[in-house]
Amino acid sequence: MADMLNKGFVVWFTGLPSSGKSTLAGLLAQELARRGLPLEVLDGDEVRQRLTKGLGFSKEDRDENIRRIAFVAKLLSRNNVCAITAAISPYRSARDEARGEIGRFAEVYVKCRLETCIARDVKGLYRRALAGEISNFTGISDPYEEPLNPELVVETDQESTEASLRKILARLDELGYLALSHPQEMTHVPIPTYLVQKIKARLDGEPRKNPSTYIVEMLSGLLAEEEFVALTVEEKAGIEARLKALGYLE
Repeated sequence: MADMLNKGFVVWFTGLPSSGKSTLAGLLAQELARRGLPLEVLDGDEVRQRLTKGLGFSKEDRDENIRRIAFVAKLLSRNNVCAITAAISPYRSARDEARGEIGRFAEVYVKCRLETCIARDVKGLYRRALAGEISNFTGISDPYEEPLNPELVVETDQESTEASLRKILARLDELGYLALSHPQEMTHVPIPTYLVQKIKARLDGEPRKNPSTYIVEMLSGLLAEEEFVALTVEEKAGIEARLKALGYLE
């Protein structure tokens, strides 16, 4: 189990220009860093300036751009790093290719109405594309193919960035990607035997589901790190109620 917990993964943000991909990628990076997870952000604009500077915006060049991002993300993830990508990646086939190449992959579709994206565009790129000054612009003169079965859809024109971030974190936790970066440290927390047995029995049937960071923090707060602190009836009932609510106890 420790080996699984230590593996990296890729969070692949996709969506129209100005839909909120980079904003959410940055917020997710801040939260994962706070949790102590090693990570790198591969932002589409920065990648274009460095890794794929010579590529244009034809379908062939766009696909090659995604292949290079996916290759770097795969290298990072297999070295226990969380790679967060924020690129339009408009074509479904290129995203599916990245998924197959990487394995531990969470596609997050940042869904947003075109008119909202246009209103948010501080660079004026949509205006220039509508005026015919920019060709092959996604959403205007080039198609965007929505994901058919992403791990998550967030609707940034209908929900706050905080709400979207909460949904992303919850989904990553469900996928088993947000385990503690140093799970061996958990053995130093004197969790009562009956809780350990019940949690283990539950997880044995669902190997991809891990206890949330909240549970560990809550138990750590109730139990001393060096010596066992007896729980009152009320405290025991509170812990069991929370574990049941999270689905770890029946």
